Amino acid sequence: MPIQTIPELFQAAVRDYPRPDCFSYRDESGNYRDVSSEEALRRVRALRLGLRSLGLKPGEKVALLAENRLEWAITDLGVLCAGGITVPIYPTLLTETIGYILNDCQPAAIFVSTAEQAAKIGSLRGQMPFLREVITFDPTSEQDTLTFAKLLQIGQNLADQNPPSPAEECDRVDPHSPCSIIYTSGTTGNPKGVVLSHWNFVSNVQTTRKLIDFFYPDDRCLSFLPLSHVLERMAGFYTTLSSGVGIAFAARMDSVPVDIMDVKPTLMVSVPRLYEKIYAKVLSTAMASGGLRKNIFFWARGLGIQAAEMRAAGREPSGWFAFKLKIADALVFKKLRAKLGGRIRFMVSGGAPLNSRINKFFHGAGMTILEGYGLTETSPVLTCNHFGAIRFGSVGKAIPGTEIRIAEDGEILARGPQVMLGYFNNEEATAEVLDADGWFSTGDIGHLDDDGYLFITDRKKDLIVTAGGKNIAPQPIENAFATDKFVAQAVVIGDRRPYLTAILVPDMENLREYAKGQGLTVEDDEQLVADPTIRNLFQGIVDRRNQDLPGFTQIKKFNLLPREFTLDGGELTPTMKVKRFAITRKYTDIIDAMYPDARELD
Repeated sequence: MPIQTIPELFQAAVRDYPRPDCFSYRDESGNYRDVSSEEALRRVRALRLGLRSLGLKPGEKVALLAENRLEWAITDLGVLCAGGITVPIYPTLLTETIGYILNDCQPAAIFVSTAEQAAKIGSLRGQMPFLREVITFDPTSEQDTLTFAKLLQIGQNLADQNPPSPAEECDRVDPHSPCSIIYTSGTTGNPKGVVLSHWNFVSNVQTTRKLIDFFYPDDRCLSFLPLSHVLERMAGFYTTLSSGVGIAFAARMDSVPVDIMDVKPTLMVSVPRLYEKIYAKVLSTAMASGGLRKNIFFWARGLGIQAAEMRAAGREPSGWFAFKLKIADALVFKKLRAKLGGRIRFMVSGGAPLNSRINKFFHGAGMTILEGYGLTETSPVLTCNHFGAIRFGSVGKAIPGTEIRIAEDGEILARGPQVMLGYFNNEEATAEVLDADGWFSTGDIGHLDDDGYLFITDRKKDLIVTAGGKNIAPQPIENAFATDKFVAQAVVIGDRRPYLTAILVPDMENLREYAKGQGLTVEDDEQLVADPTIRNLFQGIVDRRNQDLPGFTQIKKFNLLPREFTLDGGELTPTMKVKRFAITRKYTDIIDAMYPDARELD
């Protein structure tokens, strides 16, 4: 029977790729502990039966408010095997946003990870008569809750009393019925619930697996991008699981560097920010080393980028160039790979555009990054670069079974089996983006080259229209700034303004080192970014970037912030995308100061 649902995908993975380390997690002693495929199946079976004992019916919704951990995976699979619909919620969201999501979808139960998350639900529960059960992964003092361990034990007792046959392991579900409702993080307004079917996910998994086709029995993936994010859910969980890849969960986001060394993954899934940070750190270390080491690094980087471009063009380095590349690998690239565990073969990047120079650098260093494109509404992959078909700067070609076309205004339209069923409880919003013929309006601007590779320019809503009527895409400019070791984040401003300006957030660690070398003495970061020497440093950075830009896209003025944009500050989405509207509203005074003689047009 063809695999068409997530429960079928899970059962096939356990049957076809049994492994002793199907999942791995850090235990209380700080060591990684493995969970076999057989044990994972036992826990999923127990959870399914436990949920049934609580009265969960097929088609009911179950919310999941937790960080990446083993229990997240078991819960998701157990709910789906019980015929339920999972509603993942980012644990970083504010309580009021969580309340909005729960009131919108009205789940019968919710799983929460920590006492902190349980307290959020405890403060909301009195307003939610539909919420029958709260199950906690960790112990909590909240009243009227059930522990995850207790629920598993209830289910296991039922399984022991009446062992299910293989055919009864999971409920039969319609492949085109809802599998999950994923609420988009959104840069403005309330989140919308994207309804994805089992077939939306499974078709995407099967197609991308065939394209990449580069999985080995000893492969391991480190899971750290939130599982609430559709990219990690599909690529870092369902695809890796169905390919026989072991999945190790990072203890925390800030523990990823340590987890990488312990897990030694062969593949990872991330958003561009991770690769930007790694590149910036390597660049900073090379600059600080000075002398011969610095020169060797830049020599190796140049060779690596050239080699990446050659391979993308279908030519393998040979002769004297190949010999130099081996030396560069021994002196530079091998050390970089060692810092990422030493076994990385390839990585996946999505969620936002990746700077092509950074991509080439990793490719040349022997760690290929496969950049793709998609949205929550498309499960998510629409296009991707894959082995033998990589074009730097692009997000690849449409995957098989998917159609891509460009509308007259430059918007990317897509159609395929991965396109969502619609927005939950929001027919009007669904009609705005999904037409009767199945074409989905992505909201992104881009173009296709003659070979069918897709290039993303910007978000349609993010396009800047200056007071002079010029249409400018800010992301390429912001991405160019992100390659500088002194710049952590950049936001270009200029909508309805006479010229472009920028809010720049320095990489404070590198900036403090620079200040120390310059003999600067300042009390705090706020004074540091206001120092004339630092202003001159960033003016030079802006001037260098402007040299590569047409006049109307050049940055005329800038301001520095002494701290990074954060989730808690309301400036970033859970997937680390800048909330442009929130930033322009929050930093109105700073922005207005860069336009002293200008008035906004009505």
